[in-house]
Amino acid sequence: MKQLNKIQTLLYIAGGIMMVIGAASFAFAMGHKDIISTASWLFLVGTVLFALMQLMQTYTGKSIVIRRLKRIQATGDFVFILSGISMVDTVYHFFMPLFHNYENYITYVYNKWVVLLLIAVVLELYTVHRIDHELKKESNDR
Repeated sequence: MKQLNKIQTLLYIAGGIMMVIGAASFAFAMGHKDIISTASWLFLVGTVLFALMQLMQTYTGKSIVIRRLKRIQATGDFVFILSGISMVDTVYHFFMPLFHNYENYITYVYNKWVVLLLIAVVLELYTVHRIDHELKKESNDR
């Protein structure tokens, strides 16, 4: 597995911290428009940093299992970014013109960032633990 350099590692950690702070601030701001707005952008920037740095950790080995897990992890990264976009949309409603009425927008898009975040977190947790396990197994086989 290709390791990140020091700057990439700092960006990766900063992205993760920004995601946590942004999601927590958004969830607990309760009506403070300025905090919610800032938190949504903080979360989106954090997801992009986190995902890009994680995608830079490429696997150069021959294990089909680890390659499959890295593809699943990339899918989780994409869902993280979609979650960030959905959170920003929850604040600014920029997808609302794509729908014929407000009810459809609320049903299909509004505040769905939570579902996307949950899916991404499950994929991330699964792949991180499985990749770690497979890399240990691969190093023991050598």
